[in-house]
Amino acid sequence: MALTISLFQRPGSILFLDDDPHYLEMLGMAVPDHWQAELYAHPWAFGRHMNHEPARWEADAAWQLQMIDRWRQGQPLLPQVLRYWAEHPQRYQLAKTCVVDYAMPGTNGLIILDTLLDWPGSRVLLTGQADEQVAVQAFNNGLIDQYIPKQAPDITRHLLSVIRKLALAPHPRLNTLWRAALRPAQQSVLQIPAVSRALQTFTEQHWVEYVVLGEPFGLLGLTADGTCQWLQLEPHDSLGELAELAASAGMGFDVARDIRKGTRLALVEVHQQLALPGPIATAPTLPMGDDTALRAALFTLPTAALPQPILSYRQHLETCGPRVIRDA
Repeated sequence: MALTISLFQRPGSILFLDDDPHYLEMLGMAVPDHWQAELYAHPWAFGRHMNHEPARWEADAAWQLQMIDRWRQGQPLLPQVLRYWAEHPQRYQLAKTCVVDYAMPGTNGLIILDTLLDWPGSRVLLTGQADEQVAVQAFNNGLIDQYIPKQAPDITRHLLSVIRKLALAPHPRLNTLWRAALRPAQQSVLQIPAVSRALQTFTEQHWVEYVVLGEPFGLLGLTADGTCQWLQLEPHDSLGELAELAASAGMGFDVARDIRKGTRLALVEVHQQLALPGPIATAPTLPMGDDTALRAALFTLPTAALPQPILSYRQHLETCGPRVIRDA
């Protein structure tokens, strides 16, 4: 069974290309403020921006590969990810989705999308009624991820739903990379449909960015305002091991008992990896899909856990300025 949850998720920009400025303005107003959107009225301006995207994606993938390589050499991943978030705010600018109109003067959207050979993001084609058969064939041939007829009722709601779905879909290359950091038993737990659905709902509601880690097992997440949180995951059959770990760290009988019962989890391994000051934190468990298979608990990491300040996604959006049509 394949993993349906994205193991490495982050925000990125959505690029719209349409030669009708009024339609672009409508799209710009319809897209939620907490999404980064760029509007282009001319293919050459759009192309000039996208020409740099493959190299940006490759550079970012190289950083992630280095983290995995260092983990294989014995360096824990959790502090590495925190350092990556702090040192690479440019990751927010990576183009995740391009929405391109099919009919444009002197060219068409398929020709434009076809030039994005090494760009790994998702492609959406906007079509008129006469272009729908072309779009269906392009979709069936894997040239685009989705097409949306402009004449469809409530098109903006449909378009935003498609963009949201594509943004949450696992990226094949990145999922393969980060899957290496999970043990087979952990992958099996994440493949349980109820667990996968619960985790996806949780991450959508709480974070703009996260990564799934195996040592310790859980999700490191980042809120829109830059708060770092850890969602600890404990399979039912590992509660005894965690209870013993907590007891050896001097946390007392009551804590160990609650851990064995599955009503409370302790932040022992994260505390050790990040050399956190003060006592080891505990938190009550949360329902996370199949309670018979998995327990979860949410912890907010103190600022002392961060190697340096992290530029929040909200701060990044503030630097982007107002949405304007870019024709230069």
